[in-house]
Amino acid sequence: MDASPSVIHLAIAATFTAEPLAPVFDFWSRKLETPFEVCFAPYNQVLQTLLDPASVFGRNPRGLNVVLVRWADLSNAEQQWTEIVDTAGRRASQLSAPLLLLLTKGAPAQAPHDEKIERIYPVKDWESPEGERLGRIPYSELYFAALGTGIVRDAHARYRPPFKVIALDCDNTLWSGICGEDGPEGVLLDKPRRALQQFMLTQREAGMLLAIASKNNEPDVVETFERHPEFPLSLNHFSGRRIDWEPKPANLSALASSLGLGQDSFIFVDDNPRECAEVREALPDVLALTLPTDPARIPQFLDHVWAFDHPSVTREDHLRSASYAQTQEFGSAAGKAADLDEFYRTLELRLDIRPLTTASLARAAQLTQRTNQFNFTTIRRTEADLQALMASSRLHCHTVTVADRFGDYGLTGLVILEEGPDALGVDTLLLSCRVLGRGVEHQLLRWLGNMAGRHGYVEVHVPLLFTARNIPAREFLETVGGQFRAEHPAGIVFDLPVEYLEQLEFKPAQVRPPAALPPPVRSTSALRRPPYGRIARDLASPQQILEAIRAERRGSPDSPPARPPASETELALAGIWRELLRRPAVEPGDNFFDLGGHSLLAVLLLVRIKESFGIELPVDEVYSGDLTLERLAQVVDGQRAAGLSPAELHALIAEIEALSEEEVRAILDREEPAEELR
Repeated sequence: MDASPSVIHLAIAATFTAEPLAPVFDFWSRKLETPFEVCFAPYNQVLQTLLDPASVFGRNPRGLNVVLVRWADLSNAEQQWTEIVDTAGRRASQLSAPLLLLLTKGAPAQAPHDEKIERIYPVKDWESPEGERLGRIPYSELYFAALGTGIVRDAHARYRPPFKVIALDCDNTLWSGICGEDGPEGVLLDKPRRALQQFMLTQREAGMLLAIASKNNEPDVVETFERHPEFPLSLNHFSGRRIDWEPKPANLSALASSLGLGQDSFIFVDDNPRECAEVREALPDVLALTLPTDPARIPQFLDHVWAFDHPSVTREDHLRSASYAQTQEFGSAAGKAADLDEFYRTLELRLDIRPLTTASLARAAQLTQRTNQFNFTTIRRTEADLQALMASSRLHCHTVTVADRFGDYGLTGLVILEEGPDALGVDTLLLSCRVLGRGVEHQLLRWLGNMAGRHGYVEVHVPLLFTARNIPAREFLETVGGQFRAEHPAGIVFDLPVEYLEQLEFKPAQVRPPAALPPPVRSTSALRRPPYGRIARDLASPQQILEAIRAERRGSPDSPPARPPASETELALAGIWRELLRRPAVEPGDNFFDLGGHSLLAVLLLVRIKESFGIELPVDEVYSGDLTLERLAQVVDGQRAAGLSPAELHALIAEIEALSEEEVRAILDREEPAEELR
């Protein structure tokens, strides 16, 4: 089930004119194949937009609310900024969509601006004095391309299906060289590969599992890590590894099975394009990324792979790798136990089930997005969605924290119950696969029976909605409550008696191995996946993004103009008009406003003319009712030839118009002898 909403709503409130972001959002909507609906609040109405329930923020059902503040727009900067931050903090939990607050370019160094966009998308020429003067557009198109891309990346990270595992090749990926040929001591950790290892370690700290999938002799790889303590990564950082001479697709499938995760949660990173192509063909759900052939470009490439973005990092994310190690230790100990009943009796299993709190919202929302296998209804929710449910008197939201003698697994479950007229209904019941198979499920259902009994119910209504991934949830319910099963159009329903649930016990003999994952097929979600590798290669800089936006908007003419351009100026202006007006072709006699031009586009036209020709046209020239492409080219050529500023040109024209015919003739008579001498 796709976790992304069909439409992502972007609501923007800014202290400056932010509408130039619209073409950037439109561009990325097509690249990501994700429809964006964009709304702009009235100019410089940030606080009003935050506070008004009927504003574009209050009406945003699901997407991202964005506040953009330019330091120079604040009359009493520090005081006003503090007020905006405090107001945003209070309102964030009351809005349906997450709130992103950004202090844009131009803030003093000591101001708490967001450095991520500036680091990943640096822009040198970010100011637009002409845009500021003409329409309160203080930034260049280049900076709007960077800012808009950063906003889209944030929204995309929040709503895309999550990745959970990064599988890495070894030779010429984790290090430079081939350990089987150069020897474990002969490989090198050059600067790009050190950056790669450090990047992957940061990804692990953010909750990603690391694995190795490499064609090597395993002892060579093990010895390489042992002989290089300077590596940021060690073998202990990897939750799984397949190091042999089997095809990469087979080893990635084996890793997915051993970790109990779907192939669509895997990112595979390799320097070999042929190996990546084989993975894409055999396992289309795996995101296979080929590193750049020039090692120096590896760090930038990784920074621009959107699949590595994390909108938030929870405590459980930091613990995930350790938690998987505990799970593997548990499985190994259970497999070696001579007396299984005794093993489970001494497990010291502890469940802490308590009402959902604001502090746990991020993790609870994350669980609804990430949990597939033991999930009865697979309903995906945001933090704002859960916040709204917490305010309901009919709904009860509880989190489940699990620990045993092998360790603390953290917040790994969520239960949402709804009080019905005849039964307590289960809206959501999910558990991380890391805590399955030890009686957690049984204790949770027994607690559910006790909860229903306290509210005076005799039954618990448990719906099960079928998906391709929740086979473990189906098998569990069939095992413990198959006799209470009833058919339902969307799946099945289990009407479980409270008395039965209160007596439910875990029987180790009934523990069965995890259900096999479905065979690899070319899923529709993989086919719709954004081209992450291509974006990282070809759309990594603001310059590349802006040029792609302009080229896409400019398009190619459907038919040649009625007459060829009269000059290079007219040809260049035609390209600018096609970009701004989104027209495949323009004619010399076309009128700017008849083709859809408006005041904002007129300002942008003046800015582009300044950028392209180095001249400043007066506003009246653009707002003229007879602004045709041909006439505009003549005006531009006239100013370029004269080398005069707009003020000087207008003064000269006024002076000429004020002359009488006799004065004009006298001037011409004075010039004629000079002409004859030439």
